[in-house]
Amino acid sequence: MTDTTPLINQLRALLLLTQTEEQIARIRIGQARTDAVRRELAQNADHAAERTQAITAQLRELGGVADVVTPALGRLGALVKATFDQAEPMEEALLQDLQLEHQLVDRATYLKVLAEAAKQPKVHALAERLITAHTATVEWLTVVLAEEALGGPAALRATPLQRAAGGATRLANLPVRFATNTVNRAVDSAQHAGEQTTGTITGVVDNVVDKATSFTGAVRETLTVGRLASLRRAERIAQREGNKPVAEAVAATRRELGDVTAEELPIKGYDSMSTPDIVKAVKELNSAEDLRTVIRYEETHKARASVVSATQTQLARLAKEAVGIAD
Repeated sequence: MTDTTPLINQLRALLLLTQTEEQIARIRIGQARTDAVRRELAQNADHAAERTQAITAQLRELGGVADVVTPALGRLGALVKATFDQAEPMEEALLQDLQLEHQLVDRATYLKVLAEAAKQPKVHALAERLITAHTATVEWLTVVLAEEALGGPAALRATPLQRAAGGATRLANLPVRFATNTVNRAVDSAQHAGEQTTGTITGVVDNVVDKATSFTGAVRETLTVGRLASLRRAERIAQREGNKPVAEAVAATRRELGDVTAEELPIKGYDSMSTPDIVKAVKELNSAEDLRTVIRYEETHKARASVVSATQTQLARLAKEAVGIAD
């Protein structure tokens, strides 16, 4: 009689990881930038729940003892992960999500070979189903990370604390930063602005995260109206003094922080265009910076979901090209 212990052990491991995957997907729903992404994450969570049931059923069929502990551990694992996610940049949290999905693919592949050797066609079919599902999620996360690398905005929004934690990294990656001495001097000449943002974080798990976090710098959502006004004034001063490099640097920083005027949009006559015409025009944009500018402007003005979604889709297309994923 074939020993099914290796199959049972792998199914148990997959059950734990899948339960964790479901909870993480549900947590990420709240970070979705568009309704389309929100629906996709909800579907992913529901499908993970279905896979959990399928794995559990297969375990029972193989004579595995019914496990009431593993699902609880899965939920706890996701809870702990979500808590620690808050203390690191968004891209690091996504890389950990990607690591989880890769582990699920690898274990499902191993399960498939075990099932074939043990002549267990049902387990073999289940393993193939898992491989297909997790491979698709690996691809999706890879694209989201590529969107982040292109300067964003990615399909998922960072939480306030993740934005703070990732501030130093973004200072290095964005084209123009407050860290640039010329920009700092221009801003200082207009207005002394050294605001510091302090947020108090209440953890999902009691007593795990309960501390104040401070961050000074160019964090978009925590910038005050005074800071943006100082940037605009600094830009005018630089223009008046004929200092074009500084004026352009300040303007780029201001746009990156969401302060975009209609005249700066890559689509001429934007405000007079209908929504369908804007969606059509967005599909012709092939620059991540242009797409980012449209999203920033739309989110701070009319906030039309269809426009933001279309622009995000075009950015995802560029991200797929960057990582070599075909549509």
